[in-house]
Amino acid sequence: MLQQVPLSFLRIFEAAGRTGSFRAASAELNLTPSAVSHAIRKLEQALGIPLFDRDTRNVRLSYEGEALMRHVSRAFEELRRGMEVVSTRGPMLLRLHSAPSFAAQWLTPRLAAFLKHHPGVDVRLAAGTDYTRFTSDEFDADIVYGGPRVEGLIVVPLGEETITPMCAPDLAATIDTPADLFNHVLIQTDSKQIQWADWFAANNMVGPSPNGSRFDRSFLAIAAATEGLGIALESTRLAERELASGRLVMPLEGKSNAVRYVGHNLVFPRYVRQRRPLRAFAEWLLAELDIKAQLPPSGG
Repeated sequence: MLQQVPLSFLRIFEAAGRTGSFRAASAELNLTPSAVSHAIRKLEQALGIPLFDRDTRNVRLSYEGEALMRHVSRAFEELRRGMEVVSTRGPMLLRLHSAPSFAAQWLTPRLAAFLKHHPGVDVRLAAGTDYTRFTSDEFDADIVYGGPRVEGLIVVPLGEETITPMCAPDLAATIDTPADLFNHVLIQTDSKQIQWADWFAANNMVGPSPNGSRFDRSFLAIAAATEGLGIALESTRLAERELASGRLVMPLEGKSNAVRYVGHNLVFPRYVRQRRPLRAFAEWLLAELDIKAQLPPSGG
């Protein structure tokens, strides 16, 4: 069937179906309306079904046309992505996925600096809690919380993070020792690997039962602490802007044991390590975090 249908006919069908107009499709593709109409008729004859319902003024996809449109639009989107991946012309595309709190709290505020030093790179950033499987070729790299150990993936640890109590300045004035935390609301971050029980254990104490608001993301817990809702147990990396501005403080800094761990990893498939945008980003990321790690060689 595909051998009987020129790809140009499918391109015309996609444009007509997306715009809902043969005339609009002809303008987009720089064809005459009669050429568009002729291609659609030939495609309908090859398939043996009407793809559009026509009246005197409008055309709209038929039931069969809508079914075909779903597949054709996905196919052209995949072709576009593939061409972007291998193209050496125009902006160099870098498609990133990231854990939500890292993306919101640390990465996004720094993207302007990265793009300033790499003006030819076009960054597309998505955030989510699911690990990228890379099988669909939708992303070049993922900054994950925790991190899968999967064959064929390169995992670059992004250094230790410090986990410590933090709160608004007014609240901090009432806290002098770890025991003072028992008199306050302790904000819970459900997705965090380090919980309050771990922090109290590191300070040779048994913590209280959970008594505060619960959030599923660090950036929400940090925002809640900034608003004075309680004390958050969070990463100084993720809260560095709030700490630098004084909206949050660490009341027990130097008076308690912080917990340190590697929370985030940069993950990407071996087959994309030679791509210049990814390598430029990885080198910049490690430099920003002051991590002296050796990236895998770009060849071989």
